[in-house]
Amino acid sequence: MHATWRAQTPALVLARLAADIVLGHQPISRRKRATAPSLVRVEPSTSSFMVFRLKPVFGRLSPLRIVLRASPVLLFTYTDARNSHSLKEFHPSASLATAIFDLRFHHCSDFIALTPPFDMPSNQAPGRPGNLTPEQERKLKELWTIVMRTFGVSPPPSLLESSTITTTSTTTSANGSAPPMSEVNTDGSANGEKSKKKRFGILKRKDKEKDKEKSKEISSAKPPTTRTASTLSSPTVGADDENDKYGQSKQFKDALAEMTPEELRIAFWSMVKADHPDGLLLRFLRARKWDVRKAHVMMVSTMHWRLKEMDVEAIVFKGEGAALAEHDEGFLKQVRLGKSYLHGRDKAGRPICTVRARLHKQGDQTEDALNRYTVYVMETARMCLKDPIDTATVIFDLSQFSLANMDYAPVKFMVKCFEAHYPESLGICLVYKAPWIFQGIWNIIKGWLDPVVASKIHFARTFDDMAEFIDRDILWKELGGPVDWEYKYVEPVSGEDELLKDTETREKLLETRAKIVREYEDATWTWIYSTSSEARKARNEIAQRLRQDYVGLDPYLRARTVYDRVNYIQLNE
Repeated sequence: MHATWRAQTPALVLARLAADIVLGHQPISRRKRATAPSLVRVEPSTSSFMVFRLKPVFGRLSPLRIVLRASPVLLFTYTDARNSHSLKEFHPSASLATAIFDLRFHHCSDFIALTPPFDMPSNQAPGRPGNLTPEQERKLKELWTIVMRTFGVSPPPSLLESSTITTTSTTTSANGSAPPMSEVNTDGSANGEKSKKKRFGILKRKDKEKDKEKSKEISSAKPPTTRTASTLSSPTVGADDENDKYGQSKQFKDALAEMTPEELRIAFWSMVKADHPDGLLLRFLRARKWDVRKAHVMMVSTMHWRLKEMDVEAIVFKGEGAALAEHDEGFLKQVRLGKSYLHGRDKAGRPICTVRARLHKQGDQTEDALNRYTVYVMETARMCLKDPIDTATVIFDLSQFSLANMDYAPVKFMVKCFEAHYPESLGICLVYKAPWIFQGIWNIIKGWLDPVVASKIHFARTFDDMAEFIDRDILWKELGGPVDWEYKYVEPVSGEDELLKDTETREKLLETRAKIVREYEDATWTWIYSTSSEARKARNEIAQRLRQDYVGLDPYLRARTVYDRVNYIQLNE
């Protein structure tokens, strides 16, 4: 039988492949391919792998797992209930020769002819950079337009001369109106007063006179009236909005009142790190179900939270070494205990963060120290993400848990972080060996959760339960697996953070990064007002340069962690 794979969606291709496997013994006229999609479940993929699982049908087949890998060599492997079959490979030729694979089941043998395509499907999950529908890309362009005007970033003069772009509105107010340029505070102050607090930023401007001249040139351009930012303004959301459970509309208003456009811009680009900038905006869009205005409110409120409330960059900059030097015992105790630790990856390639609830005692540290530690772990986990993986797995290990370990405040803070400030960062959450006393606690916690977050939580009690999400041969003994591994804290090494003190080199690196950021912003304006694939490609190339640039800048901005010392973080890969 033959299952020819050409320019089709992965789900359709595998549905037909499933139909050929399962229904192949029937005459072709009786193959009911319309029902085939129900046989296929798409699993989260790692790297360039696409994983599909076929359900047992007719009692004739054992569960079958198929993995296809996009590479110059088409790799194909399969697993049934009895055996893991050896990897097979096929080198495609210009004639698109057919590879034949022998699939052996309990009672029969079938042969599948699979024709590999020239262009394999994107290995990105839907709604991510490189895998957007036309409507999603339009929404992304709308959000970038609002964001750029919020930052006071205007289109480059060359673009103004050749396209219909208005420059009358540069930012968005909380009540949904877009104030004119004359009303926007752009002098680095809040409420008309000069800002006295100088902050280390990732985008320091050195040539201020040049910027002023450029601003005059842009503002003097004749603005066409075909498109304005006011049509993309933020929603009229009050602080008492029943859906605004974290008060983000108020934070949004506070951000626009307290932070200048340049401060907001610095906060954003400091948040980007090694991420694709689009990936960051898309997190907020997906979290707000592609509502551009709500995504804008959420993102700006997050920047205010990071800069004004938590000072996230300072937590990352100081790290464990500063905590040791300053005798910050509340923070250090949690790191040394491994109350939360990063280790391993699940079947989808997501980094795993394990929280050992039995080690928590409410009086061991202040709430501030606990919150800083939570942010430290979440920011560190971000460094462990490898494209296309953009989420993490959290395991709450409740073995030996008692009511003495229960503390609602840190749980609430963690939920707020995932839902409000690190959106779309949680892949799955496994609750391991929850005792019966946790049932009442769970009923309370469940009421706090967004339905999307709640749907990602799974309860596991046995090794088999855990093995559904994490490969058996990497599960460590603490979680019921065979691997002899346990968390051991490696103390800071003398001199490991010396580069943090090298301000001269850091300033030079920041200047270089600022130039690349400006290139990206200009390329973004070009992309917004273009349908050319070349504009998209050029912008993505600059995004890749930004990532590579951050790898060199990282040791000047981020203190080393235990995960750098044990090589769990590897930004160079």
